[in-house]
Amino acid sequence: MNRKLMAVVGIAAAATLAVAGCSKSSGSSHVELTLSSWSLAQTPEFQKLADGFHALHPDVTITLKEYDANNYDTLLQADLAAQSAPDILTQKNFKNYYQYATGGALLDISDVVAGLPDTTNGKAAFAIDGKSYGVPYRQDAWVLYYNKDLFDKAGVAYPDGSWTWDDYAAAAKALTTGLKAKNSTATGAYEHSWQSTIQGFANAQTPGADITSGNYEYLKPWYQRALDLQSAGAQPDLGTVTTNKLTYQAEFGKQQAAMMPMGTWYVATILAQQKTGDADTFNWGMAPVPQYDNTTTGLDKTPVTFGDPTGLAINAGISNDKVATAKEFLTWAAGPDAAKILAGIGITPANTADVVVQTYFAQAGVPGDDLSKFAWAKHDTKPENPVSKYTVGVQNLLNALHTAVLSGSEGIDAAITDAQNQAKATVLNQ
Repeated sequence: MNRKLMAVVGIAAAATLAVAGCSKSSGSSHVELTLSSWSLAQTPEFQKLADGFHALHPDVTITLKEYDANNYDTLLQADLAAQSAPDILTQKNFKNYYQYATGGALLDISDVVAGLPDTTNGKAAFAIDGKSYGVPYRQDAWVLYYNKDLFDKAGVAYPDGSWTWDDYAAAAKALTTGLKAKNSTATGAYEHSWQSTIQGFANAQTPGADITSGNYEYLKPWYQRALDLQSAGAQPDLGTVTTNKLTYQAEFGKQQAAMMPMGTWYVATILAQQKTGDADTFNWGMAPVPQYDNTTTGLDKTPVTFGDPTGLAINAGISNDKVATAKEFLTWAAGPDAAKILAGIGITPANTADVVVQTYFAQAGVPGDDLSKFAWAKHDTKPENPVSKYTVGVQNLLNALHTAVLSGSEGIDAAITDAQNQAKATVLNQ
């Protein structure tokens, strides 16, 4: 196996768990595949996929190899270097996918990707120079969560799928004013401290935006809008978020904000927290995220958003006699049958066929209005981390820009100029 992967620090400490056992049938050929995973006690999707495939293929056992979630890539890379990594490698952090693929760790599975149905979102993100080395099995995307009760209290109309970001900003201010008049301390909006909350949308929606270009002037209006909302008191400023250690779960779940852009993974969280009391019980819904302009607004259009896929790949060092079975597993995991299994436990799968949408919204507590279904199921989802050798370095620079601007330590123009100069002098000059 090619071992050109990045240098690794630490020793792999992994525990294996056989989640689907079977005895070899008379006259049949038994195949055992191993699959990398993490946090099995809190992340049931891996066992569900293993069991689901085993139910269809009794002569195939899926064995999970669990890694520490916080050190997943470091530990997996160590096993790859030692030629002891699992047969199927879950791509947990998509920004590292390029290094795995170009480092020779992953098998070319372009044939698998070519056969996936059109309802599988995120498959194009895995293409590198015309080849694909991974398939998506889940594809979270950012939507706009909104508290219907707070909208009613403030006397502001709900989102309807037609909003641009200027409409969103106007609504955030109107909500803040209306809620204050009703003696509520809730703000109109909450945008978490991550660079994603601004740059993710700017990179996905701004025409011609490309983080690997070294030109970041397109970010200016996005930060002007955010600073304006902070100044108006329509959303907490970065200092308040970091100093008070605000969490997005509590800000929305405890009704401290009427709106919040966030990934679809939050649905499972709020449902669980409303059951335990960690979140209030209130009426909420999902809407498409606001758009750059009105060319992609409206229920007859496909709104643009962002979100990295979570993928499955095949270890390039897999035994030849396992390749066909491994490809069959990936094909199934990215298809509608596996998607129904994932949707049934609150996971947003890559495949959003109609039957998957029905399964997802059959969960108790998930809002069943048409706009929520539209926001969850229909969107053009751009990867937050485009596949490139420059992505990791550039994102680090842009994160510094984000913090400098929102903290007030540097003006927008100066921060953008600094990021551009550093990107061109260092990261993009490799």
